[in-house]
Amino acid sequence: MIAAGKKKHRGVQLSPAEKVGMVFVYIVCILAGVLTIVPFLYVVAGSFATEKELVERAFFVIPHTFSMNAYKYITADGSIFRGLMNSFLIMVAGTFINMAFTTTLAYPLSKSHIKGRNVVLNMIIITMLFSGGMIPNYLVVKGLGLLDSYWALMLPGAINAFNLIIVKNFFQELPHELEEAAKIDGCSDLGIFMKIILPLSKPALASVGLFYAVSHWNDFFNSLIYLNSTEKFPVQIILRQIVLLAQGASADGSSIDFGAGGTPPEQAVKMAATVVATIPILCVYPFVQKYFEQGVMVGAVKG
Repeated sequence: MIAAGKKKHRGVQLSPAEKVGMVFVYIVCILAGVLTIVPFLYVVAGSFATEKELVERAFFVIPHTFSMNAYKYITADGSIFRGLMNSFLIMVAGTFINMAFTTTLAYPLSKSHIKGRNVVLNMIIITMLFSGGMIPNYLVVKGLGLLDSYWALMLPGAINAFNLIIVKNFFQELPHELEEAAKIDGCSDLGIFMKIILPLSKPALASVGLFYAVSHWNDFFNSLIYLNSTEKFPVQIILRQIVLLAQGASADGSSIDFGAGGTPPEQAVKMAATVVATIPILCVYPFVQKYFEQGVMVGAVKG
């Protein structure tokens, strides 16, 4: 009987209209994937191409002649490696601060019985709509003595209002019976938060943590404003300087001997800089991508 039921279930046929719809969906998904990945493949290929090929060929994903001159150029003085280490430090420390402040504020805001909860929440929402601007933020950072320090990149944006609301909503939808049972067993509020709430919220925390990490990694403007010491510059600032030097070299005709391939073209240097800035954070994405749908879109515990 069971086998017959399985065979019957497997024998369900889609109608012609449903088959057409499925084919259309597959075609759209394939086209979207191609349109997404092909430009990145062109940037990667262009970073390995010679100046002649970049001029003669408008588009390609496999260069005829491979050249490492662009990467030799951006790594010539070793500053790119220091920038990568600085960016990694800022990303890790900044994400830790973001998650610590966001979760500890979202947890009490998720409790409807706490007085003043709505007032605090409305104040946070206001910050999503209105901002003090660049000059007031700079004056605050300067007044706190944070200029030319990594704290200036991490503390002013310790809590993102949008991410806070996502985490708060996730906490609200966790079963209250779990907390009540823990309190009966003598667990404190801090113990409930650390041993029950956070472990159950791993999908949401992984998603929000990646948002924060990508934000720190891609941050350019704040580093440009608040940092003065060259040894503290993140990779984004270092790559900007390298690209500007390449533009200057192209403008005045100066050259550096990189072997048979000659001086790397300005366009190839820009593409190589894009690859160097993108690949590290891109490698992190597959490890947390599986949490996105469950953590951000669902926000519920399934029984």
